[in-house]
Amino acid sequence: MRIGILMSNTDDSEFSRSHPKDGDKWRDLLAPLCPECEFPVYSVKDGHFPEHVTGHDGFIITGSPASVHDLDAWLPKLFGLIREATDAGVPLFGACFGHQAIALALGGKVAFNPGGWVIGSTVTDVADPAPWMEAGPLRQYAAHIEQVVQLPEAAQVTMTNKDCPIGGFIVGDKIFTTQYHPEMTHDFICALVDELAGKIPADAMDAARASLDGTNDNPVFARWIVEFFHQVGA
Repeated sequence: MRIGILMSNTDDSEFSRSHPKDGDKWRDLLAPLCPECEFPVYSVKDGHFPEHVTGHDGFIITGSPASVHDLDAWLPKLFGLIREATDAGVPLFGACFGHQAIALALGGKVAFNPGGWVIGSTVTDVADPAPWMEAGPLRQYAAHIEQVVQLPEAAQVTMTNKDCPIGGFIVGDKIFTTQYHPEMTHDFICALVDELAGKIPADAMDAARASLDGTNDNPVFARWIVEFFHQVGA
């Protein structure tokens, strides 16, 4: 399978340069579970897009500190690719910014979190799982100030909690999203929390540090992503 990684992370700070790029994070997460997969990376935030959506068995849209409401020229092009892939039946997976971009491109709405920043480790409830998922609590890493507040047409919520009612959704069997970050390691989220100290409210930082006990369900979510792409490509 050929799964294109649409890298949307606009952070070019010294902190970002000292850690693996998002394309590498996603390869590290998924390649052990899909050794036959290719993961070409397209830096869409720099205007580098695949020439055609066909020729790929799916796409992953990464997280980003950018907002889906920004006016940068690459964003309308990304939204167009999302619609093109959807029309062509090419599977899409989106995480955090990617989750929001898919929702917005297909007619949903994204707005600021009523409670402000969500960062650190959080538990969401998989209450209505897709066929490649299992029901139950899921611990994931978070770093977001916006969230999806209205689903696109025909979408179904799969994950939810009180702070983020639309923590993930599917549209049929070709779109799968999460508001969270299965690609982030424990070391990375700890470093990110330290990096953001003084840049976001102190109460959010205190909650983030208190949440980081090293526990996450990244291996579970990685398996779900691979099974999603396998089942839609079957």
